[in-house]
Amino acid sequence: MSQTSVASVPLAERSDPGRARLQSSIEAAQRFLLSIQAEDGHWRGELEGDTVLESEYVLAMHFLGRLGEAKVAKAGHYLRLKQLPSGGWANYPGGQADVSSSTKAYFVLKLLGDDPQAPHMQLARRKVLEMGGLQACNSFTKIYLAIFEQYPWSRCPSVPPELILFPRWFYVNIYEMSSWSRAILVPLSIISARRPRCPVPASAAIPELNSGQARPPQRSAWASFFFTMDIVVKQLEKLPFRHLRTLALDRAERWTLERLHESDGLGAIFPPIVNTIIALKAQGYPLDHPTIVRQVQELEKLEIEEADTLRVQPCFSPVWDTAYAINALVESGFPPHHPVIVNASRWLLDRRGHGKGDWQAKLGGRKAAGWYFEYANPYYPDCDTTSQVLTSLSKVTLPPGDDYARCQKAIFDSHEWHLVMQNQDGGWAAFDRGCDKAILTRVPFADHNAMIDPSTADLTARGLECLSELGFEMDFPAAARAIQFLRRTQEPEGAWYGRWGCNYLYGTYLALWGLRKIGVSAGDPAIRRGSAWLQSCQNPDGGWGETLGSYDDPSLKGKGASTPSQTAWAVLGLVAAGERESPAVRRGVEFLLDRQSEDGSWPEEEWTGTGFPRVFYLRYHLYPIYFPLLALGVVAQSGAPAFRGHAIPRQKAQAPGASRGGILP
Repeated sequence: MSQTSVASVPLAERSDPGRARLQSSIEAAQRFLLSIQAEDGHWRGELEGDTVLESEYVLAMHFLGRLGEAKVAKAGHYLRLKQLPSGGWANYPGGQADVSSSTKAYFVLKLLGDDPQAPHMQLARRKVLEMGGLQACNSFTKIYLAIFEQYPWSRCPSVPPELILFPRWFYVNIYEMSSWSRAILVPLSIISARRPRCPVPASAAIPELNSGQARPPQRSAWASFFFTMDIVVKQLEKLPFRHLRTLALDRAERWTLERLHESDGLGAIFPPIVNTIIALKAQGYPLDHPTIVRQVQELEKLEIEEADTLRVQPCFSPVWDTAYAINALVESGFPPHHPVIVNASRWLLDRRGHGKGDWQAKLGGRKAAGWYFEYANPYYPDCDTTSQVLTSLSKVTLPPGDDYARCQKAIFDSHEWHLVMQNQDGGWAAFDRGCDKAILTRVPFADHNAMIDPSTADLTARGLECLSELGFEMDFPAAARAIQFLRRTQEPEGAWYGRWGCNYLYGTYLALWGLRKIGVSAGDPAIRRGSAWLQSCQNPDGGWGETLGSYDDPSLKGKGASTPSQTAWAVLGLVAAGERESPAVRRGVEFLLDRQSEDGSWPEEEWTGTGFPRVFYLRYHLYPIYFPLLALGVVAQSGAPAFRGHAIPRQKAQAPGASRGGILP
């Protein structure tokens, strides 16, 4: 894009060398962010996941008869580079080897022709067996291995397609499962019923990973019940209930096909896309059928091919990245009416849900929806993205005209959607309302740790920030309930759990920011405890960091090597708590200034994003850009940021065109 001038940040003492350095850092970060903006106005950084993606990609290519392509070999090389010295593969850098990830990687490398007696393969084999072998893998891995004839279907947990026939009033139905599980499991239920087989050469078989050990006994009563039911289901599948099974398979197929319309694949994420390809083939679709061809194209869009390697993204994050880039730029002094911001805002306005989606199952005939995360995923708007987009758009100044009116309408409609998505406990979840039946986490195929979508502190806090930016105060009923949710979920030491970012640093920053934005006093005990906890976690180098291991071991809360993104979170949380002039904030700012690269970015190899705690993690490549910029921009304000609610409380949602603290006309 063309170069543009960077707005100066209002500083009280421009002659202060420290402030001049801060100003220079902000301008450099703004220039970098502007330099990577797409021509159509949006931003998108790489979203990096673990090697399960590359392993399953190679298996999908084999299923499609394309194993011999050069790019598949590059994916194999990437897998080799990511192998741990211990022999296995981890779910994130610095993590321990994971048996499912390691088993898939070993199988894929053998499929690609690696000699099982090669040192790296011997190491991998020993590590997999040490961790329990095939029997210790999770359910999804076992089903994948069964497709390629490396694990008996009879020992895989059943995912009965009849689940889709259960009415919505039934206690257990697919709409009581999280949206991402639903998107994975509906096509997987077709696979489970059809049991497709894709042979591999005898040289690629992995009987050597069979440990011979039985599955560890399940101690939970509910787990035992569901495993017993799984045995019953397997027996029932042998009976001649073909009409019911055919009906269920047809319904599951239609359900899947409906959600491919105007979408970048089912859920616009990697696992459902691959499952859809396999499921449709199992239903009799030829591989050259237009629907399968399109899903393969969506899969290929996620590839990042380089000279010697190929890695695969789990999905794209353009709406999320664009909303945060706008927020960071405006909060750091960039003009909210600048064409760069206006162009990005227009792009966002074109990326809303179309009023149809799984969320409607519990919300009747409502048609307005919020924003989704990816380029095209209209059936799955989420509360996190929606609240951040609303927060960002509320700070933008669009010129009078059609775009202005469209923006106001979008803000009103999406805000209404966001309000009705609030759970009864006062919190917000990601994609669904009332998706919190813990019993579902005990079903045999639920070991991916993501079967439900309950309220979380981080999303609830972001919702409070959004309400504040739209002109609401803490006595607004939705805000009052959210405040109480955050009070209940604060940890004894003062932190908050972070579901979608690592971890307690993320949750605590957002909780402090949201509570203060909506009007909770800086002297409130919850704020003081959260602030004290953040300060107690500061590293000697002035930064903050937390390992993803804190999801497995809570004693690691707030502990880890300092990172720019997590340091920015802590600084923002402390500024919200009234600690802008504290030594802790000053040291945090110095950490960020000292580690900024010449091009205005910040280097960060650590992963600070969360997909499914304890199972799947993410590295957002733009986090160490817009979060430090946001933090420095907030600190650079000549006075403390406004953390009190707006002057006019709103008791109920108003019609489009009503005043909302300057947001709506």
